[in-house]
Amino acid sequence: MKKIHVLVVEDQAVVREGLVAIFSFQPDIEVVGEAEDGIQALELVKKTHPDVILLDMVMPRQDGLATIPKIKELDPEARILVLTSFAEGERVFQAIKAGALGYLLKDAKREQLMQAIRDVAQGQASLPPSIALKVIQEMNHPTEAPYTADPLTPRELETLRLIARGLSNQEIAAALFVHERTIAKYVSSILDKLHLANRTQAALYALREGLTGLPEE
Repeated sequence: MKKIHVLVVEDQAVVREGLVAIFSFQPDIEVVGEAEDGIQALELVKKTHPDVILLDMVMPRQDGLATIPKIKELDPEARILVLTSFAEGERVFQAIKAGALGYLLKDAKREQLMQAIRDVAQGQASLPPSIALKVIQEMNHPTEAPYTADPLTPRELETLRLIARGLSNQEIAAALFVHERTIAKYVSSILDKLHLANRTQAALYALREGLTGLPEE
């Protein structure tokens, strides 16, 4: 079994140690580093190359929101799951806009956290419905609407609809009867045309634009 390598970034030692202890009981998850602020996190990202970065938002020296874009500069493919106590729409939106794939509150159940880590490790969005709604509300500001002069193709639109329904590339490929590599190309093209950073932003864009239903026959 290939383990998911996780970097835990949390300034409160008790919380950080508790998370590490919980992960120690998961056969498919391995903690490869612990950081107490964003500056330490950047150093450990370079050294450990984690599959998932579990990131707190409020930390000394450098907080989570400032750290996310710096991590993405180091590794554009980095998969970040925010774990925080704050559910304000603007804060969530900024984290997702900066490049986080998931956002989870600290009062989530253990099973929710594990599933979020596994989803993010696979490159899938992980947002509880209440959090997704807050982000969509923030995205409804006209100034935040993505613009593309190059419209999506019918196949890209189908792919976007399925992304919004939470399907992985493998599942989308099966639904559209094409190879998974083809879906990866569609996803890359969608993100490029809509000027979005990741699948989470693409899913939220589709939800906001009402693109989650099945295309008409």
